[in-house]
Amino acid sequence: MLDRNKNRALTGVHFMNGDCACAEGALMAGCTFFAGYPITPATEIAERMAQRLPSVGGIFIQMEDEIASMNAILGAAWAGAKSMTATSGPGFSLMMENLGLGLVTETPCVLVDVQRGGPSTGLPTSVGQADMMQARWGSHGDYEIIALAPESPQECFDLAIKAFELSEKYRMPVLIMMDEVIGHMNEKVIIPEASTVKPYPRRLPTVPPDQYLPYHPGTDGIAEMAIAGQGYAVHVTGLTHNEKGYPEINSRAQAEMVQRIVQKIRLNTKQIIMLEEDQLENAEIVVVSYGISARIAQLSIQQARNEGIKVGLLRLITVWPFPEEYVQNLAAKVKGLIVPEINMGQMVREVERCSHGKTQVIGVSHPGGGLHTPEMILDAIRRAKE
Repeated sequence: MLDRNKNRALTGVHFMNGDCACAEGALMAGCTFFAGYPITPATEIAERMAQRLPSVGGIFIQMEDEIASMNAILGAAWAGAKSMTATSGPGFSLMMENLGLGLVTETPCVLVDVQRGGPSTGLPTSVGQADMMQARWGSHGDYEIIALAPESPQECFDLAIKAFELSEKYRMPVLIMMDEVIGHMNEKVIIPEASTVKPYPRRLPTVPPDQYLPYHPGTDGIAEMAIAGQGYAVHVTGLTHNEKGYPEINSRAQAEMVQRIVQKIRLNTKQIIMLEEDQLENAEIVVVSYGISARIAQLSIQQARNEGIKVGLLRLITVWPFPEEYVQNLAAKVKGLIVPEINMGQMVREVERCSHGKTQVIGVSHPGGGLHTPEMILDAIRRAKE
């Protein structure tokens, strides 16, 4: 078992990048297993875990590729570990099939995507935010996903802990959608005493082995999860399955299974979604953004305020599930929504969809490899004001 008390040597104030902070947050959350394959700009996460996990009683393994990495953390989770992997664009694409396996088998784990410019090999060392729709729709079939987007190294640490909590609470893989700038940005990170952070526990069976059903939902819709090798019958398959975990290939079993993995998120969106609101009280225009793009927007907003334009910021911390109801209500109150992101238009489509034509939505696209200038976002704010 991982000895979290050994983390005490790192408590206090540190100067570290987002990748390393994410790794430290995972350790604080109780992560005991990391499987991955080196890929820029996520390699520092693997390097940090390779250094730190063995020293605290955990296991690091470099797999032959990203497909195997994702599969390994699913297996480790069923063996009782809190597990994580990290990758970037091309590796994220390779992980999509086994992400779907994790979703259908309701396996708790964390997948970090440090986004870079694409498509294909693209810009390995430069920033992008063009994996956002892939995060939601990249695997086939019907499912829901939870994805978090940090804006600072400190938040990389904090959201790593939150991601593990959500993965255990809702029994599913959870994504951290970082971007290269946040991953490589060095800032102050405060790491608290391990005793102040209580890792979210695995929802273990409360019934004897002969009564256990791996996919029988509790009163809150979430099933208990046994640890393989502890006397409980565990059958894990990507096929449509019944509550015992046995394949059952018919429409009734499909309906029960799919509705369970979808509804456990849809019925809990208000508890899952996290947002940051800044100067929205009297805002006539709102910038909706996430990650590094939201940080750049803060200067644009201040410049616009100096010009007398009433503008505020809505930062998406949880990007999936998307805050549909919030954006719908916001659209009815303001003159325009500005969506800067480092892609050619992804989350702006969600903002448009949820606005229902009640206000103008202006996307501020950047193809990657660099950042918006504050003037680019300010110009869009001015257009919305006209």
